[in-house]
Amino acid sequence: MTTAERLRAEGRAEGRAEGRAEERANTLVELLTLKFGAVPAGVVDTVRAADPAQVRVWIGRVLAAASVEDVFA
Repeated sequence: MTTAERLRAEGRAEGRAEGRAEERANTLVELLTLKFGAVPAGVVDTVRAADPAQVRVWIGRVLAAASVEDVFA
């Protein structure tokens, strides 16, 4: 594999990872909206800026949460 091919493959892998992270953030915002109604813009910004591992934790909390704040506590 040439250096150019390796760099292209790495770029594609990074793009897929970023796409998955964005998809998880979108899913969390959608779940919050379905359960609690309109989600404040600050919460959406927090979700979109978060580390993907943190978003996964928050997704897991949605089912048991009584409020949006409980998800992020």
